[in-house]
Amino acid sequence: MNKAQLKKLEADLWSAADKLRANSDLKSSEYATPVLGLIFLKFADNNYRRHEQAILAEYQQLQGTRREKPVSEIAIEQCGFYLPDHTRYDYLLNLPEEKDIAKALKEAMKAIEEYKPELEGVLPKDEYAALTRTDKTIPQQLLRTFADIPANATGDLFGQIYEYFLSEFARSEGQKGGEFFTPRSVVRLMVEIIEPHGGKVFDPACGSGGMFVQSAQFIEAHRNELKGADSGVYVCGQEKTQDTVKLAKMNLAVNGLRGEIKQANTYYEDPYDSFGAFDYVLANPPFNVDDVSLSSVEKDKRFNTYGIPRNKSKVKKADEGKETVPNGNYLWISLFATSLKPQGRAALVMANSASDARHSEADIRRTLIEQNLIYAMLTLPSNMFYTVTLPATLWFFDKAKKDDRILFIDARNIFTQIDRAHREFSEEHIQNIALISHLHKGQREKFVQLIERYFAAGMERLIENNEKIEPVCAQLLDVLDDAGGKQAVSELLQHWAELNKLKTHYQQYLKQNGSVIPSDSEESYAHDKISPDDRNDNRGDQNDSGATGNSVIPNESEESYACTESSTATVNAKNQAQHQLRNAFDPFFSALHEGLKRLDKTVRQHEKQQTEQAQQEGKRTSIDRRTKALKSALEELHQDVKNAEIYYQHIHWLQERFPNAQYEDVTGLCKLATPEEVQEQDYSLNPGRYVGVVIEEDGKSEEEFIAELLAMNDELNCLNNEASRLEAAVTYNILQIVNET
Repeated sequence: MNKAQLKKLEADLWSAADKLRANSDLKSSEYATPVLGLIFLKFADNNYRRHEQAILAEYQQLQGTRREKPVSEIAIEQCGFYLPDHTRYDYLLNLPEEKDIAKALKEAMKAIEEYKPELEGVLPKDEYAALTRTDKTIPQQLLRTFADIPANATGDLFGQIYEYFLSEFARSEGQKGGEFFTPRSVVRLMVEIIEPHGGKVFDPACGSGGMFVQSAQFIEAHRNELKGADSGVYVCGQEKTQDTVKLAKMNLAVNGLRGEIKQANTYYEDPYDSFGAFDYVLANPPFNVDDVSLSSVEKDKRFNTYGIPRNKSKVKKADEGKETVPNGNYLWISLFATSLKPQGRAALVMANSASDARHSEADIRRTLIEQNLIYAMLTLPSNMFYTVTLPATLWFFDKAKKDDRILFIDARNIFTQIDRAHREFSEEHIQNIALISHLHKGQREKFVQLIERYFAAGMERLIENNEKIEPVCAQLLDVLDDAGGKQAVSELLQHWAELNKLKTHYQQYLKQNGSVIPSDSEESYAHDKISPDDRNDNRGDQNDSGATGNSVIPNESEESYACTESSTATVNAKNQAQHQLRNAFDPFFSALHEGLKRLDKTVRQHEKQQTEQAQQEGKRTSIDRRTKALKSALEELHQDVKNAEIYYQHIHWLQERFPNAQYEDVTGLCKLATPEEVQEQDYSLNPGRYVGVVIEEDGKSEEEFIAELLAMNDELNCLNNEASRLEAAVTYNILQIVNET
């Protein structure tokens, strides 16, 4: 299943499920857990189905021998689950309507927990009865909805569907829902920069467990870079809300992750003895908490190692012993720094205000900077989160850091608008921003590899589009049968003919540079692909100790990416060849856009002629069916060209900012600041103070700007005149009504 098909499946499943909720009296918070439970059930059934034949074969083989085992034990060994007959998805789906489906689902969930103790108390049970308050058929309708998930769907696919539903529930819940979900694209960026390569991962505010899922997927995608090192990951999460703990445990099970989630208030409880215990720490903690007891944290080494945030005014005698910290942000920041092993790395989401906080918080920040723990600071665009409308900042720690400079990145102007109130990073945005960090580490090969992937994806799109040109041109000639139309179509075909030369250029580049682009038919994680549009959970000391041995891949090994003398020459040669290749594509797109504009103009003139002719003949002015179909085909062609060109726009973006395929400061985007520069800024960690501001050119000449301004002024005058006319009409009508009464 490709990404487009997955998106459609996700949207269809959500639409069907949400429509059922809309017809009930259920809140999203009541609806989320039982729905996610059914997704889990379908995953468990699919997983069991794949192993069922082998399970039964082993059971029959051992039956009657001294090694005989219950079928449940064999099933758990082979696939991590045992599903009795009454828990199977098809059995529940095909129950007659008169049966109590909610009760049947409850019994099924109880049975699954019985054979998988780590899920005890996690799966929804009584929640299915609540679904029947206004409509007793909702549980069965939901079963039918999720039956559309393909029978061959694997854990990765289920993980993505599960996360999609989490995000949609969070969106519909607003402030409350965002407590358990950090947008996927933000987590992906954090993981791409922190680059986890196995070991223990800690999230002390884990919500639904998205940080863990992305970490595991990153490790899987980059397994070949480990060169035989142990890449196993064991995750440890804390969350204070029991319902959210359940969501996280289901998420781990759906994604096949090893680890545990514990209910705990991180300020006062430390169930993992976290000080210096973890290879990686990732989290999106609650911002600006002001009710944490000072006496409970001031003697805790997790929080006091770099200083405790305190009120600047002296406490009154009556309030002694009741003090709270003025703001909990720096408690979290300290917790991340203290939870890391000597080679550990961390990433956290934090309120922008923490970057410039004053008084005791400024002292803590200065200590962290002087001890060289801060690797990078990245400002996010606004409206990326469901709970935060203002921009947040990503903090990155590296305890093995050797460079004393801090990398500042301002990503406020990099985003895709997904609706009026929310934004996200596209896959390309994630890769482009993370590449800044990779270049800073000397990983120049990653730059040219990403450019190669963009070229491959763009060329594939162009070849697909080329197959649509002849049918569209035939439609055009069928409608635009005058000389102007024929000329516009002829020019368009001439422009597309240039694609053959570009294919030749591209093949020569591949031949000369020995590039091998993975086939799109190969299944791989998003790290190895560019988006087309825009493990079982175990517990116990044995697993924990095993994970402890998987220490983080140290920074020294990252230097394997950094260019040696021979690889430097290779990267330089590839980079130069990529610039030349991109230059060959630029005229093609310019000519193509001009040709499409002329065609648009020709179609508009054709419409105008149709309208005028209809008026002369006294007929209704309507566009004929052929013209409508033509306009639709032309709009689709415009979109196809944009979808292909976007990859070349990303190539432009990268090459213009990093022309030598190596890190350099870019005004308005990134800056490597020295300790002296940070000190000059009073130890502020606000990227905006360092990267500067770039004034974007709009590409208009003075004459064009004046002409556009005058045109807008004319339009404003027309609107004002129309408003005056309407005002007069309303006044007249009111007076008429008053006089009549």
